[in-house]
Amino acid sequence: MRASFFLATAMACALAGGAIAASGDPTAWKNRALSADARADLLVKAMTEDEKLVVITGFFGVQQDWNKFRHPEARLQSAGFVPGIPRLGFTPQWQSDAGSGVATQGEATPALERTVLPSGILTASSWDPGTSYAGGQMVGAEARASGFNVQLAGGVNLDRDPGNGRNFEYAGEDPLLAGMMVGAFMRGIQANGIVTTVKHYALNNQETGRSTINVLIDEGAARTSDLLAFQFAIEQGDPGSVMCSYNLVNGKHACQNDWLLNTVLKRDWGYRGYVMSDWGAAHDTIENALGGLDQETGVSTPENYVWRDKLKAAIAKGTVPIAVIDDKVRRIARALIASGAVDRPVALAPIDFAAHAAVAQAAAENGIVLLKNDRDILPLARTAKRIAVIGGHADVGVLTGGGSAQVYAPGGNAVRGLGPKNWPGPVVYAKSSPLVALRTERPDAAIAFDAGTDLAAAAAAAKTADVAIVFVTQWTAESLDFPLTLPDDQDALIAAVAAANANTIVVLETGGAVTMPWIDGVRGVVQAWYPGSRGGPAIARVLTGAVNPSGHLPITFPLSADQFPRAVIPGKGLPEKQIFDVRYTEGAAIGYKWFDRNRTRPLFPFGHGLSYGKSSLDGLQARVVGKDLHVGFRVRNTGKVAGKYLGQVYVAPAAANWEAPKRLAGFRKLTLSPGQSEAASLVIDPRLLATWDQSRHQWHVAPGRYTVTLASSAADAGRRVTVTLPERWLPVGSLAPQR
Repeated sequence: MRASFFLATAMACALAGGAIAASGDPTAWKNRALSADARADLLVKAMTEDEKLVVITGFFGVQQDWNKFRHPEARLQSAGFVPGIPRLGFTPQWQSDAGSGVATQGEATPALERTVLPSGILTASSWDPGTSYAGGQMVGAEARASGFNVQLAGGVNLDRDPGNGRNFEYAGEDPLLAGMMVGAFMRGIQANGIVTTVKHYALNNQETGRSTINVLIDEGAARTSDLLAFQFAIEQGDPGSVMCSYNLVNGKHACQNDWLLNTVLKRDWGYRGYVMSDWGAAHDTIENALGGLDQETGVSTPENYVWRDKLKAAIAKGTVPIAVIDDKVRRIARALIASGAVDRPVALAPIDFAAHAAVAQAAAENGIVLLKNDRDILPLARTAKRIAVIGGHADVGVLTGGGSAQVYAPGGNAVRGLGPKNWPGPVVYAKSSPLVALRTERPDAAIAFDAGTDLAAAAAAAKTADVAIVFVTQWTAESLDFPLTLPDDQDALIAAVAAANANTIVVLETGGAVTMPWIDGVRGVVQAWYPGSRGGPAIARVLTGAVNPSGHLPITFPLSADQFPRAVIPGKGLPEKQIFDVRYTEGAAIGYKWFDRNRTRPLFPFGHGLSYGKSSLDGLQARVVGKDLHVGFRVRNTGKVAGKYLGQVYVAPAAANWEAPKRLAGFRKLTLSPGQSEAASLVIDPRLLATWDQSRHQWHVAPGRYTVTLASSAADAGRRVTVTLPERWLPVGSLAPQR
C-alpha cells in the first residue's frame, strides 16, 4: 500500500478541509471553534515545504559536545527537541522520557530532580487502573512544570523474555492487564494537556541486539499477543504518538515496516496520531517515509539521520510525494492540538514535591506483592523487639531502574560509584531509606543494620535478632539484558542469614522475576520492585501492617529460566551490526499461557499475591446479553483486616483452538472493610474470546461452550461456570468509541 495509503488519506483530509473557506490568514488554524482535524488541515496548508520538514525532524535535547545539532531552546538534559514554526505560532515539541517520572539524560542537578514514580511493573502489580491514572496525572503535572509537552510514555511491551532489561518499565506479560494499566497511565498524563507516546512498537522484547534482531512471528500470534496489548493501550489511553522500535519484524525494521505502521496501526486500527522513531531507529530515507514513519527523532550527528535535506531531495525527485509529507505533518499537528499542548502552552513552574511524593508512595503501597508469608511472619509482630535489617543499601535508599527512563529523586543518588560509569549507568538509589522508615513505624523495637557485605557478620547480626529482614537488589537497565539470578552472591547472603535465624524475611528490589534457590529456608518474601521516591516508607508500612498488601504479580516467577521458551536471550556475542533471526515458536503463549500449555508449575504464578486479611470470591455468573459476555461476581472480606481485594476472571473454550488453555478476560479490585462484600460486573472484550482469521481479516469467536473461572491467580482452580456463546465476527479495528 505504502504511498497509496497516504495519498488516499491526504485526499480525504483535503476534501474535508475544502469545506472550510480559505481565509488566506496564516493563523486561521488557531481558531479554537474548529475541530482538531480542521485546524491541522489549515496549518498544513499554511506551511512551506521547509517548515513541514522542520516539524517532522527531531533532535537530541542534550547539550553535550557529541550532539552536533544542539538547540539552545531544548530543555536541559532532555531526550528530544523539535523546533516550532514561529511564523505560524506553532509550538516547538519538548520531549522527555517518562516511564517512571520526568527523566533526565544524565545526572540531574537539584534544579532537574523529579519525583520517581514506582516502576511500571510495580504499578501493574496494583491491578488498579486508578492507581496508574493517578501516577500519570502526577507525571504529567511535573512534565508541564518542567516545560515538556511530549512525554515518551507508556511502555506496553509484553514480558515475553523475562531477562529483558527494560521489563521494569513495562506492565507485565498479559495483553489485557498491560493495555489497561498503560492506557490509564497515558490518560493521566494527557489530562495535563500533553502528548503521550505508547512504545516500543512492536515486538521489542529484548535489549541484546535490539537493532539487529529480526523477530519472526505469525500474524495471528502477533495480533493476539503483543499487538493486542498495544491496541488495548491505544484504545484506553488515546496517545498522540506511537514510538516505533529498533528491531526488525518479519524482515523489516519496525520504523519502516509497512505492515506494522500502515496496515495494522493506521489502516486497521484507524490510528489518527503520528509515529515517531526511537532514537536512531530510522534507517532509510525512502523506506521510512513511505513505510509509515511520521517523525524522525533523536538526530544528533550528520551520520545518524535519514531525513532533513535527504528527504527534501527525494521530494524534489518525486520519489516521496508531497502528499505523504502533508499526512505526516497533519498527524503531528492534530495530536498537539487535540491534546491541548498547543492551546495550553507549557511553562516552567514550581513542583509540589510533597503532594507528588504521596502519589508515588500510594502507588508503591498498592503494588508491593507479598509472595510468601509462612505462619504469618508478617506483619511484624509487636513481640519482635530486636530486628536485624541486612543488605540492599536499605540504610540509605531504594533502587531505581537505569537507562533513558532514569529519574533522579530530590536529594540525588543515595549510593554513588555503582554500575557502569557511562550510560545506562550509574546505578541510582533514591534517598528513601527503609531502615529509617522501619524505625519510624516501630519505635518500640531495636532495629540494627548490617551492610550484608560479609556473610559471617550478617549471620551474626541475624542470630541475635528476633526477626531478620534481608534486602536484596538486582539493577536492570535499558540496552542490557540480565540473568534471572541475583548478582553479587546475594543468594548466599540470604542462605547464611536464614541458617542463622529461622524468622528470615526477604525484600526483593528487582526489575523482574528472579529465581529463589533459598525459598524453602525463609518465612517471608516481599516483592517491592523499584518502589520510587517514597519506597522506604511504603516498604516499611507493608512490613509492619500499616498497609495491608494487595499487589498481585503481573508476570510469572519461574523455578528456573529453562521453564521459558528461551532460557538464554539470543544474540549475545554476535557482531554489532549482524542481523539475526529469532522465531517466536511460542506464538501468543506468553508467560502463564506458556506454563499452562506445557503443564509446568512455576515458583509463583501470574496473578499471585497474598494479604494479611481473608477474602472469598463467590457469586460467579456468566450470561450472554446481545452478543456480549457479561460476568458478575462478589468479593467478600471475611477477615478482620480492611484492604483491597482482587477478583480475576479467566476464560477457556471447549473446542476453539487457542494458544493456551485459558486467557485473562477481566479483573476488578475492590476496597473492603471487615465483613463487607461488594459485587463486580464486567463486560468481556470479545477479542479475548476470539482467534484471528487471516483469510477474512477479522476476529472470530467460535460458537460453543466456554468455561469462565473466577480465581485468585492463573494457577487457582477457582470457581467455574459454563456459558454458550454464539458465533461472532468482529472488525479488525477499534471497538472503543473515538475520543
